[in-house]
Amino acid sequence: MVKLSENEALIYTLDFITPVVDDPEIFGEIAAANSLSDVYAMGADPWICLNILCFPTCKLPLDYMKLIVKGGLKKIREAEAFLVGGHSVDDLELKYGLSVVGRALLENVKTNSQAKPKDRLYLTKPLGTGIVVTAIKAGMSSKRAQDEAIDVMRTLNKEASRIMVKKNASAATDVTGFGLIGHAVEMAKSSKVDLVIDSTKVPYIEEALEYAEFGLIPAGAYENEKHFGKEVVFKRDIGTLGMVLYDPQTSGGLLISCSCDLPYHEIGYVIEGNGRVIVE
Repeated sequence: MVKLSENEALIYTLDFITPVVDDPEIFGEIAAANSLSDVYAMGADPWICLNILCFPTCKLPLDYMKLIVKGGLKKIREAEAFLVGGHSVDDLELKYGLSVVGRALLENVKTNSQAKPKDRLYLTKPLGTGIVVTAIKAGMSSKRAQDEAIDVMRTLNKEASRIMVKKNASAATDVTGFGLIGHAVEMAKSSKVDLVIDSTKVPYIEEALEYAEFGLIPAGAYENEKHFGKEVVFKRDIGTLGMVLYDPQTSGGLLISCSCDLPYHEIGYVIEGNGRVIVE
């Protein structure tokens, strides 16, 4: 974040991913939505975007590149932002994303370090996209689960960001590679509080739990468990659902700490503490 004036700040972010679906245009939409989420998580509006594209010309036709960029541009326009250029390189592995500049009033900027005891916790999108993508790659996903995961990943956090700003939320973060628990731990530690999550209220793609029980769990979920597990207290055995909570998300929703009612899934609350996540 850069303070632009006494009232306004600029938010700078950069993110890119490898393909999570085969369709190039849909991949472009998902990658762009994922890149825009960091700006939305801070309560800012995307303003200027640059494409970042690593493209294997030895493997894929140039028309594939055009479709990726077309998908990305669709989301940039939906975000009411501007694409002003970008850079592409020949690479052995396909990657796409955006560098984004956002604008926000200083009083509206949100971080993950201001969650307060007695706040309620809200999650704006269901979990499980990492597990479903793993099932897709294994050829074991149903079309229904695939379609739901795609819709979740390419949905912007635009409306959720504006609502949390309007309601003066205390803190927020987007739920991405560290999974719900990982990002909750980061919020708890940064805010010097404990977060209590009610596992029965956490939304997830229905078939993700089934796929996890089959063992279709991305390696990142195990890495998240290993890295963040020591900061987590499970009050009861929730079985495989625990891996859904650790599941790394692509273009996930916002985890919001707020004292007011929000029109999203209320999944827990904040208490005094020292940086733990308690799962009930």
